[in-house]
Amino acid sequence: MTTVTVTHAAALTRLGHALSEGVRTRILLSLREAPARPSDLAEALDVSKQVISNQLACLRGCELVEATREGRSTWYRLADPRLGGALGDLLELVATVDPTCCSPEGCTCA
Repeated sequence: MTTVTVTHAAALTRLGHALSEGVRTRILLSLREAPARPSDLAEALDVSKQVISNQLACLRGCELVEATREGRSTWYRLADPRLGGALGDLLELVATVDPTCCSPEGCTCA
């Protein structure tokens, strides 16, 4: 068993903070599929580019996403590919804990 340190706790706190806001969570879930540009995320999530920019800055600060500059475009991806699997596991847990909450059409949990 791994000894839990203050650093481990801080990392989990950053993840919790990131998931505590709906747009940030939706960004992370979108980036599980593939890297994306902010304008693509804004369109896909139906929010303004400014909101996406602010939330991506937060996710970078939490060290959950990383940016790569390609020409005039900046692409964002999950900082660690294992995060995508962990998010999938969390989604399955939500469906197990409250099966009426989530369906293939989406989640309606309050």
